[in-house]
Amino acid sequence: MASSSPDAPCSCDCFVAVPPASAVPAVIFAKNSDRPRDEVQEVVFIPAGTHTPGSRLQCTYIEVEQVWKTHAVILSRPSWLWGAEMGANEHGVCIGNEAVWTKEPVGEGEALLGMDLLRLALERSGTAKEAVHVIAGLLERYGQGGSCREEPVPFCYHNTFLLADRTEAWVLETAGRLWAAQQIQGGARNISNQLSIGTDISAEHPELRSHAKAQAGSITAEVMMGILRDKESGICMDSGGFRTTASMVSVLPQDPTKPCVHFLTATPDPSRSVFKPFIFGVGVSQAPQVLSPTFGAQDPVRILPRFQSQVDRRHLLYRGHQAALQLMEDEQVTLGALLRAGRRLDCCGQEQGRQLWRKQQDLEREGLEALRRLLTGEQAPPLQGLGSLFQAFVEKECQVYA
Repeated sequence: MASSSPDAPCSCDCFVAVPPASAVPAVIFAKNSDRPRDEVQEVVFIPAGTHTPGSRLQCTYIEVEQVWKTHAVILSRPSWLWGAEMGANEHGVCIGNEAVWTKEPVGEGEALLGMDLLRLALERSGTAKEAVHVIAGLLERYGQGGSCREEPVPFCYHNTFLLADRTEAWVLETAGRLWAAQQIQGGARNISNQLSIGTDISAEHPELRSHAKAQAGSITAEVMMGILRDKESGICMDSGGFRTTASMVSVLPQDPTKPCVHFLTATPDPSRSVFKPFIFGVGVSQAPQVLSPTFGAQDPVRILPRFQSQVDRRHLLYRGHQAALQLMEDEQVTLGALLRAGRRLDCCGQEQGRQLWRKQQDLEREGLEALRRLLTGEQAPPLQGLGSLFQAFVEKECQVYA
């Protein structure tokens, strides 16, 4: 049974839809990353690599033994640490993690963060099931622990993971070195900041199963994006010291000839952000506009005691988006007040906010249309330029804010 930390976020959610729940023959994965309000999240592409036998790998706090071969990955991560909140690899494996508090004590000693485990699993796994075993093995050997927040006061937790590939999905829940895993056979599932693996339902509403079956086959990438944008439910978080700092939706076709498409925001608040498509392919490289600056040995995360000062980690897209976000939020508040008063909206600043939001919507629709063409075969992969798709959309979004 889980217990919560007094300063824990109240919502941080991963979702997956496995056929027949998805509207297309694909597994659809989605996650909101709810983190400290001012934390910057960057999107990082890391190519596949080979490594010297016996070499060591520096993670956020500790070193681990490196493997001889690692897969290419795309990561959405807090820019101060090594691991990631969510990501995917070139084989169509997607993973998101959540904080959980259990009856097992949470140690403040530095080991692997849950976000480190996520990145290591993506770099070392070809399937979701293999990723489960990679994380379990790393937990047994190195354990988990260390502060998950860039502040002097430690903020520590255990982790639960949602893992998916083209054919199946898994939930993996941990407490220290202990773990339990559950395969998702079909339908839809989500995880949040509490343990969820239990036993079979023994009592239920008489119409529960028929209602659930009636909803099958309706989940699309757009539906997942809409869920992640739902502020009223708290899924799109904006409360106290926490908010949704980045979001991700992935479509993993069961047909191996079709590419997996991963939509990432790289910016906070999905209700005012653009989901931009990323595809592993020819020409894929790092988009510099979503990469935070580095500070080397002078980074407060490297100097002991850690986190005694702060540095500006905002990347170019984050800066532009924050200025635009302020315009859109100001307009939203003012528009509501004017409508309640029965007055017209005629301020040029508010009109600029509306135009920015329309341009964001147009750009996202362009990305979703590219996904539709790929899934229907109107564009038959492999295509030159698929690898540069994310870079092109990031550049377009920067132009919108400029």
